Amino acid sequence: MCSEASPTPKAYGDEIICLNNQTQALKSTADEMASSNKWSMANFGQEASVLPFSFKYGGHSAADLLKTWDIERTSQKLDERRTQQTLIYTDSKTGLEVRCVVVEYKDFPTVEWTVYFKNTGAADTPIIKNIQALDLHLERCSTGEFLLHHHVGSPTSPQDYRPLETVLGPKTSRRITTSGGRPVNSDFPYFNIEWQGEGIIIVIGWQGQWVAEFVRDGDRKLQVRAGQEVTHFKLHPGEEVRSPMIIMQFWKGDYIRSQNIWRRWMMAHNMPKPEGKLPGPILSAGPCWVSTYGINTAEQQMLFIERYQEEQVKLAYWWVDAGWYVCDNYWPKTGTWEVDKKRFPHGLREVFDYAHSKKIKTILWFQPEVVAPGTWLYENHPEWLLTPPPNPGGQAYEATSRLLNLGNPAALQWLIDHVDRLLTQEGVDLYREDFNMDALYFWRANDSDDRQGITENHHVIGHLAYWDELRRRHPKMLIDTCASGGKRNDIKSLRRALPLWRSDHTFDDAVGNQCITYGISFWLPFYGTTFYTIDPYIARSCMSPGLVLDFDLRRRELNFPLLWQLVNQWREFSPNFFGDYYPLTSYSLENDVWMAWQFNRPEIGKGMAQAFRRANSPYESACFKLRGLAPDAHYKLTNLDDQSFKEMTGRELMEKGLTIVIKDQPGTAIITYEREGDW
Repeated sequence: MCSEASPTPKAYGDEIICLNNQTQALKSTADEMASSNKWSMANFGQEASVLPFSFKYGGHSAADLLKTWDIERTSQKLDERRTQQTLIYTDSKTGLEVRCVVVEYKDFPTVEWTVYFKNTGAADTPIIKNIQALDLHLERCSTGEFLLHHHVGSPTSPQDYRPLETVLGPKTSRRITTSGGRPVNSDFPYFNIEWQGEGIIIVIGWQGQWVAEFVRDGDRKLQVRAGQEVTHFKLHPGEEVRSPMIIMQFWKGDYIRSQNIWRRWMMAHNMPKPEGKLPGPILSAGPCWVSTYGINTAEQQMLFIERYQEEQVKLAYWWVDAGWYVCDNYWPKTGTWEVDKKRFPHGLREVFDYAHSKKIKTILWFQPEVVAPGTWLYENHPEWLLTPPPNPGGQAYEATSRLLNLGNPAALQWLIDHVDRLLTQEGVDLYREDFNMDALYFWRANDSDDRQGITENHHVIGHLAYWDELRRRHPKMLIDTCASGGKRNDIKSLRRALPLWRSDHTFDDAVGNQCITYGISFWLPFYGTTFYTIDPYIARSCMSPGLVLDFDLRRRELNFPLLWQLVNQWREFSPNFFGDYYPLTSYSLENDVWMAWQFNRPEIGKGMAQAFRRANSPYESACFKLRGLAPDAHYKLTNLDDQSFKEMTGRELMEKGLTIVIKDQPGTAIITYEREGDW
């Protein structure tokens, strides 16, 4: 992992491949690809002596056991850019099969793997415990220190996705985990370990309770372990479980550049692509909060759609949120998944057909895992439901609510078929799923002493299978992942779904939303939210690749000219969110500073800088050095507010910087730019 003779890392600008002064796409280097290939060969190749995962079986360590078990290797080319390698270890005595599925990438310095455990024998296995999907030792050079870049999760606060740094000094350790069973409830399962001009991104793919541990020795080594937090179980004959997926991406040079390589990998290999296309910016609307208060009928829905048509606002999706089902006008009463015919006598199809006639697609909200008393599932299938412990902590709902056990094959099949029928019957184009429950307490309350972690594991496997089958049956359909906001924004979810609602911390907190955009953009190219006040500072603080309009258009006194001006500006600059991301200021929740960032699309020579002068900042101007531009190219810069423009070279913008003036306090500015030749 380390070479004492390594050359000085190149600066970011030196890594860019230039042709005729036109900057091309940011790409992985040959050195990075070599590091990834070398590591993969050393850890999964024929001569590998130690595998990068561990567990104990019957009291013995995997390191001792696996070298004595039968092994079978296969390799399969998934496509032109990915190769899958499968290693199967079998214990001839008990029939336990340990299968490690590895995927290597040819266009990114990335390797990923998942470990499966299956009992192929006729009796229960001995106890399998302490499964670490990742058990890795890193060694740094003689100088410098390990620096861990990590983030807060989405606990629903202004600090959602806050970037953090932890120095991992000698004889120190750091244990990071989520809480309550939702994977982004407290911390973000995405990490970047940096040391002396290089590093490794490590990401945990798990929809449940994960844990990561970083332990330093007294010299140069760092041990990294990660997996499901509690695993101590026997497997019944024929039973199979899996570990979280682990992703590692190798990098050299600049930390921010490594995050942009990750963002590009997310778009190339992870984000859902119905019909083979990445989704672009998404503008949706719906009376979501109006619905919450019971004003949710077919007539009201169509009235709102009509009003958007009158205002000549072109929507991509019409959004029907919680409360459309039989629930006695109390939206948390979920578990009877049938359209409320009192309010929608002709079904939602009437509303959705009307939307489709206006060339607007449709979104429908579900929360299938939370089952409230008095609902169809609660009364008819109690055997499918998990009960909570006597004092469940941190619950968003009453203790009498139940968790639909997706580890139960009958419950899973019913849910797939029932929701599939509703999606088809009502004409739904995008399935939106929420999850307002800390499931961990339910899972663990239903584990026996010799089956700890098993209920969670089967539920996670079942939920992923549920999404996969919906996508198979509806290949053109997108899924929106929402769990009290962003609490399910793990990588396994984001391979299947988009986070149209990145956090439940929305309510016009301009500073909080600026900080959420600042932090989440390190990792995710797509996320969405809304704003409720027609004010440029607030609106731009919330604008993101997915924008939800949630205004009561029956109120004719609203400042519609300003609202539509803001929306049209969003249409103009929103494609830039999919570019490379560069923070231009430090992170801060203080109200006396500026916050700014840049999104750059070097392939087409376009981008933007967004700046916010907060309410107590005494400074009317600030200068920001942009990044990722072609030094000798000329750029036309446009201020979206007054449409003033000027020209500067890429070198001037990167070395001298761009001065932005904001006289309002608080205030905001968006400067877009376009390279000469692309005007």
